[in-house]
Amino acid sequence: MALDAAPASYLLNIGTAEQLGLSFEKIQGTLVAIAPVVGSARVVSAAQNIGVAFGLDLPGTDAA
Repeated sequence: MALDAAPASYLLNIGTAEQLGLSFEKIQGTLVAIAPVVGSARVVSAAQNIGVAFGLDLPGTDAA
């Protein structure tokens, strides 16, 4: 999150973490825990990039 990673980075890392047995809740908890350090702008960007990486339909991300 701190480096404003691209969707592919989240797909690779979160996908691998899940394959190794980390639950979605632990991954989400980690992102929430570091949010105060990296700031809200990075958190919002990360959420959007994670959504794109996993093909999620997120509000406010419709193409114009």
